[in-house]
Amino acid sequence: MATTKAVSAPSLDTLNLVTSTKPLHQPPVVQRRNKLLAKLWEQEQLVKAKLENTAFAVRKHKTVKDFEGNSRRIEVDKRLKPWWFVDIDGQLCFAIRYGAKQLELKPGKSTIAVKDFDELLSTLGLIKDAVTKGSLDAAIEKASGALKANFGK
Repeated sequence: MATTKAVSAPSLDTLNLVTSTKPLHQPPVVQRRNKLLAKLWEQEQLVKAKLENTAFAVRKHKTVKDFEGNSRRIEVDKRLKPWWFVDIDGQLCFAIRYGAKQLELKPGKSTIAVKDFDELLSTLGLIKDAVTKGSLDAAIEKASGALKANFGK
């Protein structure tokens, strides 16, 4: 015969209660970080799919018109371009992009050379940590400003 213990409800006195408000908008620097982190996650999934010989696709919604002129939304695969390439020397390289611009990690240097896709996967983890900590904020700001300038033409 099993015995049951009475579970007492947690007391509100044990909780850490604070006074705070939810911010209405995120600061622009945080928005840019989150945008880059989302794209880095996609690249990480592409690398994992390449290592496992599988396909990876992100779905997006698109509005199309049928023959009667009615609009309807359909799901289509988002076109993902890998940010890695093999250079002239046969070395695997990875360039971090913000929009169409490459981030300059150090003055004059915008690509990372790696041995293989396993090392690229671990490098992507390091890059994501650096973006989260704010180490690439200046480079993101510079690329963002260059993109904004292109829209002003």
